[in-house]
Amino acid sequence: MVLTPKQRSHLKSVAHHLKPLHHVGKEGITEAGLAAVEEAFNQRELIKIKVQEASPQSARAAGGIYADRIPGVEHVQTIGRTVVLYRRHPDKPEIELPAG
Repeated sequence: MVLTPKQRSHLKSVAHHLKPLHHVGKEGITEAGLAAVEEAFNQRELIKIKVQEASPQSARAAGGIYADRIPGVEHVQTIGRTVVLYRRHPDKPEIELPAG
């Protein structure tokens, strides 16, 4: 699934009020961290991740890694050290994306 600019803009507005759910520290992105984010996607569709300054990955690179390693995840945006990720819930989608 590739997000259109209109859908990406909608997700950015929905994510604005969210607090970061996961933090990437000096160890970088670990298997446990990937599992925690994947588990969080079972509860919600939109997640913010905070990449600490000590992390070996940049925030943009971390967003790409999460999108590549977790099936169905889209990297919505990176602002500073905060990454927004989206994955549509397979059974009960809560966020209605606008058409193309």
